[in-house]
This record gives sequence, structure tokens and C-alpha cells, in this order.
Amino acid sequence: MSATKITVIGNVVNSPSRVRLQNGSVTNFRMAANERWFDSAAQAFVDGASFFVDVECWGELGGHVSQSISKGDPVIVVGNMRTHEWESDQGRRSRPQIKAEAVGPNLAKGTADFARVQRAQAAAPAEDTAPAGADLGSVDDLVRGRDYDDAPETLHQSDTPDLAREPAHV
Repeated sequence: MSATKITVIGNVVNSPSRVRLQNGSVTNFRMAANERWFDSAAQAFVDGASFFVDVECWGELGGHVSQSISKGDPVIVVGNMRTHEWESDQGRRSRPQIKAEAVGPNLAKGTADFARVQRAQAAAPAEDTAPAGADLGSVDDLVRGRDYDDAPETLHQSDTPDLAREPAHV
């Protein structure tokens, strides 16, 4: 069976909620993707239809989402689309749902501070990697040949006055 892969860009509608189940943890939130375009005749932005979708994030992803994402945040969600169906007093009901593979902040709308999760290494570190537990946060701790190459052919000169400036987006 093939899955329907989808990427949705929108805003978080409610605060993510984390639930622990017998088979793991899941974090759920709802998001809205809104159509918007510039109407040149009216010289104004026009809002179109909205698409609401439930997002479920399992395991580690769910934990990161519950710690990082809040109501109102602009996000990008990548995952598999499916239809959630259930029986209610009004009969059979359904709504779209995404089982997320990745969730991240939309950096077109703001900035983010990313903190990589430190994982325990299962095997001994390879010759060209940093030793386990090494703090690579300081420039002084970097080792030439292991962490970077400074040969002339690896560096690219740029002359900043020659670079075109991007227009500011409001």
C-alpha cells in the first residue's frame, strides 16, 4: 500500500497535547493552511479558503513538538495523509489527518533556535569524527582536517558589495 505524502505550510491552531499510550507516546495538534494572494486590481492581499488538518506526531518527534511548538506558530509539516473515520450520533464522520514525519518552524515567518538532541553512540567513534562527549560548540576546539578543511580550493571568495540584496518581505 502506498501512502499519500503531503507537505502543509500553515499555523498551529491549538496547543499541542501529548498522550502516553500502551504502544508509545503521541502528540496531536491542529493546523490551518490559508490561501492568500495579492489582488493587483484592488492593490491588496485577499484571503481565500482555509484547510484545517489534524497532525499526529509519534515517539521522539512528538516529544520535540510538544516542547517546541505552540498555538499560533507558523509551521511546515511533512507526513502521510489519511482520513480519520469514526461513528457518532450523527452517523459516520471523517476528517483529514497527517501522520507527521517532520515538523518545523516556518523560517519565512521568523527565526528559531535549534538544539540538536545528543544521542549515545552505539559503536566507537570513527577516525574522522569527534570523540564521544566532545563539545564542538567552541571554535577553539575545532581540529583542522577533522572538523574543517582550510585548503585554498575549499574556500570561496565573495565580494559582498557585488552581491544583490534581497528585497525585504513584510
